[in-house]
Amino acid sequence: MEIQLPDKVHKIIETLAAAGYEAYAVGGCIRDSALGRIPNDWDITTSARPEETKRFFPRTIDTGIRHGTVTVMIDGEGFEVTTYRVDGVYEDGRHPKEVTFTASLEEDLKRRDFTVNAMAYNEQTGLVDIFGGMQDIKEEVIRCVGNAEERFTEDALRMLRAVRFSAQLGYEIEEDTKEAIRKLAPNLKQISAERIQAELVKLAVSDHPDYLRTAYETGITKQILPEFDLCMETPQNNPHHCYSVGEHILHSMMEVEPDKVLRLGMLFHDIGKPQTLTVDEEGITHNKGHADVGEKMTGQILRRLKFDNDTIRQVMKIVRYHDQEVGDSPGGVRRAANRMGEDIFRLLFAVKRADILAQSGYMREEKLKKLAYIQTLYEESRRRQECISLKELAVTGTDLIALGIPPGRELGMLLKELLEAVLEKPALNTREELLRICEDRGRRFLTP
Repeated sequence: MEIQLPDKVHKIIETLAAAGYEAYAVGGCIRDSALGRIPNDWDITTSARPEETKRFFPRTIDTGIRHGTVTVMIDGEGFEVTTYRVDGVYEDGRHPKEVTFTASLEEDLKRRDFTVNAMAYNEQTGLVDIFGGMQDIKEEVIRCVGNAEERFTEDALRMLRAVRFSAQLGYEIEEDTKEAIRKLAPNLKQISAERIQAELVKLAVSDHPDYLRTAYETGITKQILPEFDLCMETPQNNPHHCYSVGEHILHSMMEVEPDKVLRLGMLFHDIGKPQTLTVDEEGITHNKGHADVGEKMTGQILRRLKFDNDTIRQVMKIVRYHDQEVGDSPGGVRRAANRMGEDIFRLLFAVKRADILAQSGYMREEKLKKLAYIQTLYEESRRRQECISLKELAVTGTDLIALGIPPGRELGMLLKELLEAVLEKPALNTREELLRICEDRGRRFLTP
């Protein structure tokens, strides 16, 4: 197999080869090239020691020199060049305590996680595929290099990475590899929340976010997201549903575009259902108040996983509002957009549609038709540039103060009154009309 190496990668490999060292592009870039994809980055492995690599290139950065990695900079672009190495003992279940440099490419490839990531290439030698990575690509399988239990004992995060790669590629996890995950999943407790978060997001925005099911079946989510396990084990005996809460969540994730906030919003939108489950005398399940409970749970979970504040805010709002009714009138739509905030309101059309499509067929067409109508009302309102928030009012607090209305609570109340009036009748949103209303309503503020 021939791979087209970028010119800068070729230059690094050729420079090292001219000095008498071996060098190969390695890992994910070779996997992606074999799949016909454009790699995000190119990593290089070499028999040259870090100090030797640094000698051949005018600009380098000591990225991880203790573990043999130097970043070579060419025209502002960085390429990680790592010395062949054998990893020492993994004392923390994530990082080797020390590494030993080696002259053997095979030894270096042997320490890597999965066969599809353990291939190397240069133009002189061609593809080096000692562990059957190409065959596993052909068979669409994720398999550990060597003994799976050893690989996962070295680095517990590899278990979640196995599911993430399977979701990104649409591959099955080989049975011995899967069995090792079942056995060693509790070791994920050793992994930092930041690393778990990064893998979870990559899985969520993959082509197969529903492969989170595999993480549940192998015991991974029990360690990193036990709230999801409860969802998988919570039935929905209700005309509107045909899946358990967890399966509904997985199907809903498949129905939105691969955007981080949207996919996380679907992952958590019903997370509060197990805590709010009730069963009526006819055996029908209900989950009243699940959005409020779910919003609080979502905040706690996302903070536990060290997400940034903006993501937490947006996802919590999606969970809060995903099930709220929106009045199917122009005024009802404007008030809903104001109440929820436009950034979230716009997302809710995709969220509500995904939610409906992941339910039973009961009243599906009616639900989708109503949602489409509400979206049309909103889009028409935006086209007409109708006021939906205080910042779009034709007057400001400064204008009201100029009328003699004192700053403070009364001023804020009057602005809200004006907004309510405009949300109901958009034509009122002119400076003249609003100032006239203020003069009428403001007299009570002006009298001694």
